[in-house]
Amino acid sequence: MNRFTSLIAGVLVALLVASSMLFIVDQRQFAVIYALGEIKEVITEPGLKIKLPPPLQNVVMLDRRVQTLDSPESRPIFTAEKKSLVIDWLIKWRITEPRQFIRTSNADIRNAENRLAPVVQAAFNEEITKRTVIAVLASEREKIMQDVRKRLADEAKQFGIEIVDVRIKRVDFAAGITESVYRRMESERKRVANELRSTGAAEGEKIRADADRQSEVIVAEAFRDAQKVKGEGDAKASALYAESFGRDPQFAQFYRSLEAYRASFRNRSDVMVVDPSSDFFKAMRGAPTGGAAPAKK
Repeated sequence: MNRFTSLIAGVLVALLVASSMLFIVDQRQFAVIYALGEIKEVITEPGLKIKLPPPLQNVVMLDRRVQTLDSPESRPIFTAEKKSLVIDWLIKWRITEPRQFIRTSNADIRNAENRLAPVVQAAFNEEITKRTVIAVLASEREKIMQDVRKRLADEAKQFGIEIVDVRIKRVDFAAGITESVYRRMESERKRVANELRSTGAAEGEKIRADADRQSEVIVAEAFRDAQKVKGEGDAKASALYAESFGRDPQFAQFYRSLEAYRASFRNRSDVMVVDPSSDFFKAMRGAPTGGAAPAKK
């Protein structure tokens, strides 16, 4: 029984020792083998690997994927024209030299990012101070990112890493400058709006004046034409009346009497006091008025 127990215990110990000697390296990782606190080997190929049992050898895994570092804080940077800008940036980086990375950062990604952030900020400071606001905002934004990446390429090797990409996320004025810029933009927009309103009002007055002038011209021309037509009509009517009345003077006299009656008795309430024997009523009695000239034949 004691021999069987010893055998089982020996097998368990052997399994424990074997399990401590075997480890798996993922394709997304580096495996760093330590021997008594010293880097013994760096394994870059994935698969099942063997090492000596602890404490003779230990293994540390490092992430070989691309990491992202955002700007930890937004500090104002002065441009070439002494304008204060706030830059938000990010960089993409990955481990390329595990030994160097462990020496400088003690295998901790946070330590590496804490040491890398001031270096990136300094590189942006160097590039921004050489350019104007317009260049930073638009014309040379891409070149700034390229120049910062070039500056970081050599310095990143000291950390055992590679800078994959550099990006500017946001560029803004500092808080105090932003308010003054907004006020200046607002006043400029108001000035432009006032100019447009005054120009529109002047154009409106010009259009209205032209329309009024054209209206008066049209009305005057229409009145002139109407008067001309009316005059021509009156002339023709007078000619017709004269011709008709000339043929029959008695009828003309009778017609004029009827027109006089129509003008005198326009309303039922009208009252007129005259002598019935006067010439005014002779047309009603059928008697010819005095002074009527006989028709010429």
